[in-house]
Amino acid sequence: LGKRVIMCNDTPGFVGNRLGVYFIQRAFKATIDHGFTVEQADAMLGRPIGIPKTAVFGLMDLVGIDLSVHVIESLISHLPDDDPFHDIVGTGEDIIQAMIAEGYTGRKGKGGFYRLNKEGGKRVKEARNLTTGEYAPANRKAAFSSSRMGKQGLGPLIDYPDEGAAFVSDILLDTLSYAAHLVPDVTGDIYSIDTAMKAGFNWKSGPFQMMDSIGSASMVERLEESGRSVPGFLRTAADNGGFYSIEDGEIQRLTPDGSMVVVDRPESTLTVTDLKRRGKPLKRNGSASIWDMGNKILLVEYHSKMNAMDPMNIEMLVNAVDIAESEGWKGIVIGNDAANFCAGANLGLVLFAVNLAAWKDVEDFIAAGQDTYQALKYCEVPVVAASTGMCLGGGAEVLMHCDAIQAHAESYIGLVEVGVGIIPAWGGCKELMARLRNFGLVSEGPMGPVMKAFEYIGTAQVAKSAEQARSMGFIGPNDCITMNRDRLLADAKIRALELSEGYEPPEPHTYNLPGPTGKTALELAVKDLALSGQATPHDVVVTNELAWILTGGDTDMTETTDEDDILTMEREVIARLGRHEDSLARMEHMLETGKPLRN
Repeated sequence: LGKRVIMCNDTPGFVGNRLGVYFIQRAFKATIDHGFTVEQADAMLGRPIGIPKTAVFGLMDLVGIDLSVHVIESLISHLPDDDPFHDIVGTGEDIIQAMIAEGYTGRKGKGGFYRLNKEGGKRVKEARNLTTGEYAPANRKAAFSSSRMGKQGLGPLIDYPDEGAAFVSDILLDTLSYAAHLVPDVTGDIYSIDTAMKAGFNWKSGPFQMMDSIGSASMVERLEESGRSVPGFLRTAADNGGFYSIEDGEIQRLTPDGSMVVVDRPESTLTVTDLKRRGKPLKRNGSASIWDMGNKILLVEYHSKMNAMDPMNIEMLVNAVDIAESEGWKGIVIGNDAANFCAGANLGLVLFAVNLAAWKDVEDFIAAGQDTYQALKYCEVPVVAASTGMCLGGGAEVLMHCDAIQAHAESYIGLVEVGVGIIPAWGGCKELMARLRNFGLVSEGPMGPVMKAFEYIGTAQVAKSAEQARSMGFIGPNDCITMNRDRLLADAKIRALELSEGYEPPEPHTYNLPGPTGKTALELAVKDLALSGQATPHDVVVTNELAWILTGGDTDMTETTDEDDILTMEREVIARLGRHEDSLARMEHMLETGKPLRN
C-alpha cells in the first residue's frame, strides 16, 4: 500500500501528532514572543530546515485551524502534568478563537493565516497580522539572511548572527529536545520517530537525524547554555558519539540502554543511499553515477538539479551500456532516491547555447540524446526505468526507450516540450506512436496513433499517476507499478533479472504514416482552436511542426517510414524552432517564472 510501519507504544498522539503538534505550537509561541509575522516564521521554518514550504502557519491552514484546537485539547487532557507540552500551549489562544469565530478556519473556510483575495481581477495572497487581525499582501521576501545557511546544515543556520537564526534555534532546541524526551515512553526506536516525521509530516530529516547533523554533544551544550534541561537519552547519545552510526555498511541506532543495534528495515527495500554506504560508484561525473546493485545489475543514478538531462547524464548512460555489453552484466536499471526521476532536458544549458548562437552545440546535444536513447533501446541487456515523481520531456522519453518500466504509483509522465516552444526530439514522437499502436490504445488505420500522439504532445498532457500513464501509453500493459517508494529500485532490479533470461533486443519499429493529407487535417483542427482562442499564435507554429513529424513529412500511407526518418525530422524541427524568437521567449519565461508563456 506504500505505507511505512513503525513501532510505538499506546500513548497520546502516538508519534506524529505528539511531536508534530508540539513543533507547531512551539513555533506559534515563538512567533508571538519574537514579534514575527506569519510570513517571516514560515520563511524560516520551511525549506531552510528541511520542512515543506507550508512550514507552520501554512500547514495549520491546510489541516484546519478548528481541527487543531481539538487535537491540542485531546493532548492536554491526556498527557501527564509534567510533560513539556503543557509549557507551550495557551499563547495565542485568543488569536485562534477569534479566527474561528470569524470563519477563518483555513483553506476549507474563508482563509486562515493566509487567504486569497481578488484584486483587480487577480487573486492576491494575503497574510493575517497576528496583532491586528487585518490582512495585507503576503511578503514574499520575508526570510532573513540566515535562511541561506540551511544549505550548509542546521548548525551553521542556528549559529548565524541574526534574528531569524535565533528564532529557529529557539524552536529547534525545544522540539528536538522534546523528541529525545519521548524515548522510551512513546517508543524505544528512534528510527520509528524519524520515519514518522519524514513520512507523516514530509520532513527531509527526522529529529534524531537533525540532532546528529547539529551534533549530540553540541545539542547538550546549547541546551545547558540556554538554561534548558537536557533529556537523559540525549546525554547518552552525546557520550556514544550520536544517535546513529554505520557499521559494515549497515545503519545502527542508539537504544535507550545505550547500546547500538542494526536498524530493522523491511525486506525488499533498496535505495541508492544503501549502495553508497556499502561501496563506491563504478563511474561518476557531476550529473550521474553508475552503481553495482548486485547480481550483475547496473544502476544509473541521475543527481543533476531536478535530475535534468545534460551531456554528462547522456555520457553516463552511454558508459553504462558499454560496461554492460562488454563486461557481462545482466541488465541496467535507471533510477534514483530523489523525488523526481527526471524533469526533462536542462533548459538553461540549451538556452545558454542558443543565446551564444552555438547552434552546432545544440545540434550535437540533440543528436547525442537520440543516439543514446536508441542505444538504450537496442542494448544487448535489458534496461529497466524506475520512474517516480516528475518524468517529463526527455525524462519521459528515457522511459519509453527502456524494455520495461517499474513505476512508482506517483509517477507524473508527459511530453511537455510545446510549453517551451519546441517538440520532443529524443525519439518521443516515434515511441509514443508505436506504443499507442502496439498497446491497442487507438483505432486501426494510419491516423489513429498520429491523432492521439498529436493530442497528448500538442496539449502537453501529463499523466497524474502511473495508472493513468498506462492508459495513455507511456507505461505498457506488462509494466509494473510499485506502491512503496522504498521498494522501487529493488522491484526494478528484480524485473531486470527476470528479463535477462534469454533476452533479445527488440526489432526496430516501422510506420505507415498519412503524410501531407494527414498534416492538413491536424492543421485544420489547430486552426479551429486558434479561432476559438484556445490556441495562441505560437501554439499554431509549434503544433504545425509537430504535425509534420507525426504524419511523416512527405511520405504517404503506402510507404514505410522508419525510426531514423522520424529522428531526422525531429532534429530538423528543433533546429527551426530553436531559432524562433517566440520559442526563445517561452524558454526564458519558463526559466524565470516556472510557468509556460502563452504567446
